[in-house]
Amino acid sequence: MSSMGSDSPPRIVKKIKKHEGHHGGAWKVAYADFVTAMMALFIVLWVLSQSVKVQKLVANYFKDPIGFSNKGKDILAGNNQSVIDNTADNIQSTRAKEMEILKKMGDKILGDLTRDPEFSNLAGQIKIEFVKEGLKIEIVDSSKDLFFEIGTAKLTQKAFLLLQKMGDELSKLPNKLIIEGHTDSRPYSSGPNGYTNFELSADRANAARRALTSNKLLDRQIEQVRGYADRRLRDKLDPFNFVNRRISIIVKYLEESE
Repeated sequence: MSSMGSDSPPRIVKKIKKHEGHHGGAWKVAYADFVTAMMALFIVLWVLSQSVKVQKLVANYFKDPIGFSNKGKDILAGNNQSVIDNTADNIQSTRAKEMEILKKMGDKILGDLTRDPEFSNLAGQIKIEFVKEGLKIEIVDSSKDLFFEIGTAKLTQKAFLLLQKMGDELSKLPNKLIIEGHTDSRPYSSGPNGYTNFELSADRANAARRALTSNKLLDRQIEQVRGYADRRLRDKLDPFNFVNRRISIIVKYLEESE
């Protein structure tokens, strides 16, 4: 028989539940932030690797993310083709307007030279055409008028003044410029291991650069100076023709200059 009486108080047993490890939700928030940051990084890297056209489309979306404009609505609806078409049309329209401006500038240069008694006889040696990078103005030698002393990178006085006049006109444009030097295929007298037509063409291009920037044109507007020797002949059938000796000034399209 138990020694405890019937009036003894009941025994209360407390069970303490121990947590094995941390089961809170804070780590999930941190992980979600990390994944979001990584996704944003990959998107930025992808955008940087795309063409200027795609970058502009993305920029237009973020300028109008909720779709107030037609561009934003099209993107939200998944219809990107109209946006691409509109952007392509805008680019073509802008390019056409820029080409018109550059053509007028080229025509003005030719017109000024034709009216100037000092340069009127050189107008026929100025060739203007559009190329992939922009408007190309070429100053071409002839049998009567040479722009450089034979075998040197020294400009004649008339050629220096002509380039200076062109530089003053080009200074009115925001476009970047590329200057190229070209020679004919006559080998330079010092031989293949010494001074060659590559050095000569590059030196002539730099001489033209100095003349162009001698007055109003700023040096920072010049983007590149190239020497091609005889690798880009104007007259491929006659590599010794005078027209192969020339200086090219390329006025880059604004989009290409960015």
